[in-house]
Amino acid sequence: MADNTEQWEDNIGGFAVVAGKKISFYVDRECILCSVCSDAAPNNFRISDEEDHDICYKQPENEEEIEQCYEALENCPVEAIGDDGRQL
Repeated sequence: MADNTEQWEDNIGGFAVVAGKKISFYVDRECILCSVCSDAAPNNFRISDEEDHDICYKQPENEEEIEQCYEALENCPVEAIGDDGRQL
C-alpha cells in the first residue's frame, strides 16, 4: 500500500473534485519505473524528469481519468500509487 509520507516531491499534489469525490493521487518511493501507471492513465502519470520514477503530474478531471487512475493504482506491481482523497 502506498505511503503518502514517502511520495516523490515532484508529484503534482493538491486534489481534484469530480462527481462528489475528492481525489488526490500520488506515486511513492516504492516505484520501480515499470510504466504501468503511465500506460493506464497517460493524462495523469508520466516518467519523472530524472527518469528514475513515475509521477502523478495532473489530478484527474473527469470520470474517465478517474477510472484510468484507479486502474493504474490497482495494477501497480509494487503498490506505489496512492489516493488520499475521500467521499464528500
